[in-house]
Amino acid sequence: MSINLQWDGKMGFAGDAPSGARIVLDAHPESGGSGTGPTPVEALVASVAACSAMDVISILQKKRQEVTSYTVEVSYERAPEGEWPRPITKFSVRHVVTGPNVDPEAVARSIQLSDEKYCTVMATLRLSPPIESTYEVRS
Repeated sequence: MSINLQWDGKMGFAGDAPSGARIVLDAHPESGGSGTGPTPVEALVASVAACSAMDVISILQKKRQEVTSYTVEVSYERAPEGEWPRPITKFSVRHVVTGPNVDPEAVARSIQLSDEKYCTVMATLRLSPPIESTYEVRS
């Protein structure tokens, strides 16, 4: 599988995911971008939230929990400004589930299953897979 992103001439890049969905990433205007999409770091953090949330809501639905509202809040810490590459050093994921008679134990177990078994994004970050970069120059 692959995703190919095309440069927009500033700091933005856009392409299509294997699913056919359009992906647009950009930088903030103060960093030379147009702000037309999330930054790569914002997209990474959102991916942690969405991956976990999709697992959790799916599990809760299978457990017949009546969820009326669900928010996932992900806060993160990075190395200080001026230190490069400024990696994310910590993620904190908070699930806020609302619904009549939602069982807290069902929520806790659903989160545990996502964290330990199902969420590909979290598993990938924990694994720290090697990244290989290659290049080609065309005239």
